[in-house]
Amino acid sequence: MADDLGDEWWTQGDNSGVSEVEEDTQPLAEEQPKKSPAKKRKGEKQVQDNTKKKKRKKTEKKECFITQERSEEKGDKESNKNKKRRKKKKTITDVLTSSEPVPGSPADLMSLLKSHHSQTRSVIEQEELMLSESCFLSSNDLTHSLSSYLKEVCPKWAKIQKQHTQTRSVVLLIVCGSALRTIDLIKQLIAFKGQAKVLKLFAKHIKVDEQIKLLSKGVTHIAVGTPGRICALLEKEGLTTQGLRYLVLDWNYRDQKHRRMVDIPEVKGDLLKMMDHGLIQSCRGGTVKIGLF
Repeated sequence: MADDLGDEWWTQGDNSGVSEVEEDTQPLAEEQPKKSPAKKRKGEKQVQDNTKKKKRKKTEKKECFITQERSEEKGDKESNKNKKRRKKKKTITDVLTSSEPVPGSPADLMSLLKSHHSQTRSVIEQEELMLSESCFLSSNDLTHSLSSYLKEVCPKWAKIQKQHTQTRSVVLLIVCGSALRTIDLIKQLIAFKGQAKVLKLFAKHIKVDEQIKLLSKGVTHIAVGTPGRICALLEKEGLTTQGLRYLVLDWNYRDQKHRRMVDIPEVKGDLLKMMDHGLIQSCRGGTVKIGLF
């Protein structure tokens, strides 16, 4: 029998097919795997780690460039420092090494004394302390040894040393810049001194009082020493200028740094102080002659 046209066909049992289709689709949707929140967090963490690694690589590259720039800046600074060092003023040793040695002359000592006294003495006192050329012996022309020079300026040495009988005084006083130079000069005196007694006067390992005793005990003919110790002995009257006849300054000798005795400030100051302790007056009086060796 055909269905009645008045019946509502969609309300009948044919709806079972539609429900079956809907039931079939529901398990498909349920079969699709759902991501758990823990897995989502792991994925987010991996993404964050990757981004951090990329950032680190970029910063490392930047740091490499920065270190290179810093090293270049340091190199530039060091080069500038080296340039500044090169532009520094020349020292005394640089000037003396580049210049040829010139023998000293009486004018050199006179100008040194004049410049020293102009700062501490009046004009009248400066005139009283001026030395003339008659106060000087012939100077060394850089060809002599100490013995040959002394034989030239002291031709009657054997007779002079026999006549000397005073204690606390010497006939020949040799002034040099250091203790080592003193010992060297004493060795060079062997060919000249004869029977004369030689005494070394410097501060190294020897006290002033011991040297005063040695000078007062017996007769000493030659003394070799530094201006600082000689000045101290003159101040304490352990050494006098009464029997002195020759004052020889080791003027032309140069040390390892090519400095002369007067190029060293301390030694020059002691030398000028020593000259003020009666030596200039003795030279002006004609009893003492100065030689520049």
